[in-house]
Amino acid sequence: MTFFTKKRVALAVSLLLVGAAGAAYLSKGDDGNIPESKYRTALADNGTITQTVTANGTINPVALINVGSQVSGTVVELKADFNDHVKRGQVLLKLDPTIFNAQIRQGEASLASAQASMRLAQSNFERNQRLVTQNYVSALALDQSRRELDVAKANIKLAEAQLERAQADLNNSVIRAPIDGVVIKRTIDLGQTVAASFTTPNLFQIAKDLTKMQIDTNVSEADVGALKDGQAARFVVDAYPDREFDATMRQFRLAANVVQNVVTYNVVLDVENKEELLKPGMTAQVRLVVGNRQNVLRIPTAALRFRLSDEEQEKALKKQKAKDGEHKTAAAPAPAADEDLAFRSKNETTRSFKIYRLDERNQAKPLDIKIGLSNFRYTEVLAGDLKKGDKVVTRALAGGSESPFE
Repeated sequence: MTFFTKKRVALAVSLLLVGAAGAAYLSKGDDGNIPESKYRTALADNGTITQTVTANGTINPVALINVGSQVSGTVVELKADFNDHVKRGQVLLKLDPTIFNAQIRQGEASLASAQASMRLAQSNFERNQRLVTQNYVSALALDQSRRELDVAKANIKLAEAQLERAQADLNNSVIRAPIDGVVIKRTIDLGQTVAASFTTPNLFQIAKDLTKMQIDTNVSEADVGALKDGQAARFVVDAYPDREFDATMRQFRLAANVVQNVVTYNVVLDVENKEELLKPGMTAQVRLVVGNRQNVLRIPTAALRFRLSDEEQEKALKKQKAKDGEHKTAAAPAPAADEDLAFRSKNETTRSFKIYRLDERNQAKPLDIKIGLSNFRYTEVLAGDLKKGDKVVTRALAGGSESPFE
């Protein structure tokens, strides 16, 4: 190989190295023109969204009977205690029957006296009837004897009623279970006096069946629109923090509860309690499932709350004007009659939101979407120029412009 040939080869190699270095430099320069993202983002994806309504409630028996007393007296026998299983008609307690027996004897004596008076009046009336036909007494005397007979008959009915009342009081002095169930509360002791003057005292509380319970909850007025009978629910109680129980919505009650201008409604849920783990009075944290969507386009709910700062919005507006070659602010067109939001349909306004999507240069661009189901993690996207894999902004990174909603 000659000297000139070697020189040409060396020159060609040098040119190749310089070209490669230049290409690498240009490539590096192109990557350097894309700024780093100042935002925390998440990808729009397909998945499942479950919407729930949360509420706190109290577990109660389905049927809870308060057993009282219609008569007053002193407890002489107590035959039931807490947690006792009782049958309908079983004796729970007895009151002292001394006064009631005395009233029965008094009623019997009054009835006997009325019957004797009636017999005398009957005899007088029959005698006067015979004497009137013989003109020995006047018709007025006959009428008076007839009146005395009627009064005697009425006195008998009065005495019989008083005797029946005394007998009923004696029967009511024995308190019996009105249903089959479990005694969950007792407010009376042996020797205590029961006073049934103006209000009926509650002596026992009996739950009909502890294997079937209900939850009485208060749901906010903002959530009642999604509730329907038969919806599934799950709840936890403090006694079993690692276990969830199933429930079913049975009834939505129309009577509103207003406390400090907060409106809630009572919702009743049915609970199977075959193991009898749930006790009356427990507090339940309930989640009612009001909606479920599978394989839908979704974004993090935090993306709905993010907003650019005023400074960033102004910069973005200037860049857009510079890109479009606009140097003067164009006059805003007059709104058309159908652009008045006050008269648009509810579906056009209430479910529309503005989110921000990163473009190929890591710039946050606004995007209007319409949403469906939503919970604290994800929100369903029903309409809008958003597709799976797009990066949506959820918040600003530290050192950048912080979102006023974070």
